[in-house]
Amino acid sequence: MAPPTGILLFYLIIASSFSPLIISTAHLNLTLPHQHPYPDTVVLEVHRRVNESIARRQILVDNQCESRGNPIDDCWQCDPNWAKNRQRLADCSIGFGEGAMGGKGGQIYIVTDSSDKDTVNPIPGTLRHAVVQEEPLWIVFASDMLIKLKHELIINNYKTIDGRGANVHITGNGCITLQYVSNVIIHNVHIYNCVPSGNTNIRSSPTHVGYRGKSDGDGISIFGSRNIWIDHCALSHCTDGLIDAIMGSTAITISNNYFTHHDDVMLLGHDDKYLPDTGMQVTIAFNHFGEGLVQRMPRIRRGYVHVVNNDFTHWQMYAIGGSANPTINSQGNRYTAPDDPNLKEVTKREDTNTGQWDAWNWRTDGDIMVNGAFFVPSGQGIANKANNVDPKSAVLINQLTGNAGVLGGPRDNSMSMSKGGTTEASGSGHDQSNSGDVDLSGMIFSGTGASAASSPSPTTTSILLSFLIILSLYITITNQDGQLSVPLLLFL
Repeated sequence: MAPPTGILLFYLIIASSFSPLIISTAHLNLTLPHQHPYPDTVVLEVHRRVNESIARRQILVDNQCESRGNPIDDCWQCDPNWAKNRQRLADCSIGFGEGAMGGKGGQIYIVTDSSDKDTVNPIPGTLRHAVVQEEPLWIVFASDMLIKLKHELIINNYKTIDGRGANVHITGNGCITLQYVSNVIIHNVHIYNCVPSGNTNIRSSPTHVGYRGKSDGDGISIFGSRNIWIDHCALSHCTDGLIDAIMGSTAITISNNYFTHHDDVMLLGHDDKYLPDTGMQVTIAFNHFGEGLVQRMPRIRRGYVHVVNNDFTHWQMYAIGGSANPTINSQGNRYTAPDDPNLKEVTKREDTNTGQWDAWNWRTDGDIMVNGAFFVPSGQGIANKANNVDPKSAVLINQLTGNAGVLGGPRDNSMSMSKGGTTEASGSGHDQSNSGDVDLSGMIFSGTGASAASSPSPTTTSILLSFLIILSLYITITNQDGQLSVPLLLFL
């Protein structure tokens, strides 16, 4: 017996009211907001940008800029006055996270106080006070700082954390959380020794304080968020993942980072059964995966991940893994296998056998295999070879990843770990110069009295409601009698 017409009509009205959240009736896959409909076109654009920078390097005669062929760095480093135009960085991303605006168009907020004493009423001038504001902000640092977090640092929409010109270290309890936000850029900071914390109240905006349970201890946790770019950071020694992206996060670029000394490096996807992660799209480019890493560089549950022009120099189990039919497009990387003859394979299919994964689309194209490393392709990856794109840039991997990590000092966190971190700023709240490296010209936001910029910020409530609708609607099952079973809808 068919279900009542009224129930079906109600179901269709609710579903249609959230038009960006499209349900595929054939496979029950979901389309996430800001998911690109043709991901291979994003891949082609990445190659175009790389090839353009390499070609420019070959004919460059301007001594002011020694182009390395890395399109992200060439975009802003070739400007000798970049410190006077910091927000140009927002135009330099590539790949799926290219649209991340960060705090572009907003005022400059100078962090002058390295303390983190109050998670409910953060002190003006601190990083915590800066990141919870509603308006777009471009956040810079007045001096070298070691910021020991008391609890999770919850970042609001339209923020850029820009560590250029200062030696900035973020460590401690919880570390960085991006939850139901968009347009965040994190650039040129050290992140390490992040441990679980929580069971306390933490402010996430000027008007909202919420109770937070225990965190996982990720370096950067991306939860239900989009348009995120993490660039030129050094990450190591955290309790859980260095970077985890889960719960329908998408439009992410992770580039030019230096990963060392960690087990579960990067997890992309919440759970194998969580279908919204099918819409996750991530670009992983120009990173160095180095000493002391074990696995998950990354591990992908669902979605489309482009791994391009990275240098994998160490792993103790595997480099790239997957578990629920993700598309993995590996192009122009260098994989150097360990000496152990049992650890030569780059790839690992988690908790599946050959009959289950042989149709998964795992591609390798132009990758360089060193010391016996080998990549096991499957599905379209065997015949398609990523639309026959030829990533010749693999031979320039030293050049493309040579500046991975934090600029202007040690690229990784080894020196910081041995010394226990850098010298902590006095926390007096007064501006402290750093040999003129931090340009403080232009609009300065000191913590109070700033007017909101014009860029709109999506509300946390609307995004949360969207995900609740997803959770309640994505399972529509026909039972053995041919009857349609409609789940009970849940609302806030």
